[in-house]
Amino acid sequence: MDDRPGVPSTSTRIALPDVVRSPGRQLARRLLAALSILVGTALLVWFDRDGYVDGNDPTNTISVIDSIYYTTVTLSTTGYGDIAPVSDQARLINAFVITPARIAFLVLLIGTTLEVLASQGRETFRVARWRKKMGEHVVVVGYGTKGRSAVETLVSNGHDRESIIVVDPSALAKEEAHRDGLAVITGDATRREVLRSARVQLATHVIITTDSDASNVLSTLTVRQLNPDVWIVAAVREQENVPLMRQSGANSVITSSDAVGRLLGLSSMSPMLGSVMEDLLTYGEGLEVAERDLLVSEVGKPPQSLPDQVIAVVRDEQVYRYFDPVVTLLARGDRLIVVRPAKELPWAPRPGTHGEDTASDQD
Repeated sequence: MDDRPGVPSTSTRIALPDVVRSPGRQLARRLLAALSILVGTALLVWFDRDGYVDGNDPTNTISVIDSIYYTTVTLSTTGYGDIAPVSDQARLINAFVITPARIAFLVLLIGTTLEVLASQGRETFRVARWRKKMGEHVVVVGYGTKGRSAVETLVSNGHDRESIIVVDPSALAKEEAHRDGLAVITGDATRREVLRSARVQLATHVIITTDSDASNVLSTLTVRQLNPDVWIVAAVREQENVPLMRQSGANSVITSSDAVGRLLGLSSMSPMLGSVMEDLLTYGEGLEVAERDLLVSEVGKPPQSLPDQVIAVVRDEQVYRYFDPVVTLLARGDRLIVVRPAKELPWAPRPGTHGEDTASDQD
């Protein structure tokens, strides 16, 4: 899937980064080159047939079949000697044209065989090893603008690129994902076999970022059926499709068009507020919205008293604003949503407190 319209679909296939051209295609190209050498050499012998003798033919006549025969036994280094060059011109052509052609012919055949076998074996081994390692990974459906930004955010926050799989039917998306060091499943994420190839049943998170709300809903339904416990984050273009997306099984739904529209409106009414919002949405600069564990020393304190700017508290899988009476005092097991400098790790405590135990460690 892609958030670019009009992208063609291709067959489902696992493709790992820095993959080479298919062995079959390379073999076909090299066989064609070898055939060209055979045909070219046979024609050369035929045009210079007066410079050759056939020891098995009393008339010493070189026919087209004789030219083909001589070419095949010569290039394959068999050399029965029944047909041989006798004129100086024919011998010079053999020395400076046919002999290099023979070497090139052998290199093509032997080199191609070895390369194809090695390439197939290497790729098969890589895919098998990749399958064994896949588990508790992230599947990103669609590698357009939103998908790339999501992956970059994951990587910037400590996710290994090898633990991220892209599902997209586009050849362009595959090329871009490979440049970014990501494995790609080429195919339509609304199909079960494609999602199974991505091991979605073992994934911990699935991010769905296609440009079609209908495809997003169907992908979400399919993912949820394959993995009832996975955390699904989906993007929709229209706000009216948010309830449908949640009913399909998405845990979190982001409305892309509404979010952009609100940011535009804020920027027009208050340029400074728009600048702050853009800062919060830009990774690695200025301020960052982050989630972290509660420290032991912070248990029993009000959210407003902490060094971090707490804007929400996660308790029992529910999110409460910092001013909600339910979270007047912080308790063990709480997690904090904070605004903090971008240079700090989103999941880490404040600098200077890295050695302290979190409240969850003491449970």
